[in-house]
Amino acid sequence: MTDKGANVVKVGVIGATGYTGEEIIKILARHKNAKITLLQAIVEKEEPISSIFPSTLGKIDIVCQKPDWRQAAAFADVLFLALPHKISMAVAPVFLKKGKIVIDLSADYRLSAAEYEKWYGEKHRDAGNINRAVYGLPEFFRKDIKKARLLANPGCYPTGATLAVAPAVKNDIVNLSTIIIDSKSGATGAGRKAHIALSFSEINENVKAYKINEHQHKPEISMVISRLAGCAVPCVFVPHLIPVNRGILTTVYMDLKDKTTTQEVTALYKDFYRNEPFVNVMNEGVLPALRDVQHTNFCNIGLKVTNGKLIVISTIDNLLKGAAGQAVQNMNIMCGFDETEGLL
Repeated sequence: MTDKGANVVKVGVIGATGYTGEEIIKILARHKNAKITLLQAIVEKEEPISSIFPSTLGKIDIVCQKPDWRQAAAFADVLFLALPHKISMAVAPVFLKKGKIVIDLSADYRLSAAEYEKWYGEKHRDAGNINRAVYGLPEFFRKDIKKARLLANPGCYPTGATLAVAPAVKNDIVNLSTIIIDSKSGATGAGRKAHIALSFSEINENVKAYKINEHQHKPEISMVISRLAGCAVPCVFVPHLIPVNRGILTTVYMDLKDKTTTQEVTALYKDFYRNEPFVNVMNEGVLPALRDVQHTNFCNIGLKVTNGKLIVISTIDNLLKGAAGQAVQNMNIMCGFDETEGLL
């Protein structure tokens, strides 16, 4: 699995021309333990990736090829699938049969087959591999990630929401039936595609809620929080689209079980994440902003206790901690590298 015997993995990116694919390439270009050996995407013509993304000029100039899964398996040992939902489940089995490590950034392996069909409107075509997949939130499932061969990279909304909720749920300080999650995302969260709702004139100087409590990330959020709580946890999830390119700001409201203070809850959160390299809990009275985490793999968290409620605010870059950065963080764990390699 190494290149030239130097503890360097050969890596392929499938879906290299999307927003997350581009970010993975940028990270791997500076990763001392990874060598990009293959890039594939649906392109009009095969050309060096630096012609598609000039920011990679002089860093990586290999040709981005048209999709050929079997060829990809011959050239790489770790495959990032930066593909739309419903596509990865046709691609991942090809690589898994070849003994490759697969890191899937779509939703295809995050949910059970039944939940996937319910929320994504299509019967899962590789249900047999769902049980092999490990859900890749490093802060909670690192031990399982280390042993994984198929990694289901979390969604962007679930990452910000779960990191905000987890310490309160794990320490049993809130009423589980009261969790309300309000998230605001930049436009890149929808992917690089042509759609009237994502055009500049629709997004600029505008904010709107959508898919209220019926967004496809809702079951993923509930699944992870329930797993952490050890019981089924309902939650209300309201996503919004805001006129910025990247970033998600999530505000979570929860009723506290007992009287406590912002200082005490801040101390609890700081202790919970004390060993996590990419989670920063702000000091009392300090709240996170999108600008502080954009173009980073960090999640910043701020807290406030008021009127018997705990209000938690988290910020992430949806393309990095919410996608590409977390995917590389997971690769680092799976391959035994420094978890922060390429990400700081």
